[in-house]
Amino acid sequence: MILYHGSNVAVNAIQLDKCRPLKDFGKGFYTTTLYSQAAMMGKRVATRFGGMPCVSAFSIDDDFRIRNDLSIRFFPEANIEWAMFVLNNRYPKTGDARTDEDNNLDCQYDIVVGPVANDDLSMIFRLFERGIVSKETLVREMKYRKLTNQYSFHTERAVALLHYEGSRNV
Repeated sequence: MILYHGSNVAVNAIQLDKCRPLKDFGKGFYTTTLYSQAAMMGKRVATRFGGMPCVSAFSIDDDFRIRNDLSIRFFPEANIEWAMFVLNNRYPKTGDARTDEDNNLDCQYDIVVGPVANDDLSMIFRLFERGIVSKETLVREMKYRKLTNQYSFHTERAVALLHYEGSRNV
């Protein structure tokens, strides 16, 4: 399988310490099977931070999901379980490790796969987090969104499965 990563530079060596926290699935290296999604992210990052929009490609063996030596979390669709996981990673409570909540703040999962909580959902997520809309409204709003995919890698063990295939500017 080929996975793509969009950035403002070519990424041929993954450095987890450079990854930003408070992302959908926690601090990690994010990829997608969709070249167009990675290209869009590359343009967004280059606009914010300078540089040239670039997409880097990585291969990974298709059987990575059945490995016993990795902790992998898979969300096949956007549902309430996925939404709460994303919210717990994006908006951790100050001073609270949220150990009782389902999250990946401590990188307990080597790899997480699931839908992207895109800009369409950001507003409804914020409204839910602030208590303005109910869980039922959140679920209803998710049903009407076309979401893309993301594969996030959170540990050196997981990153070691990715093989750099090249980069190109977009």
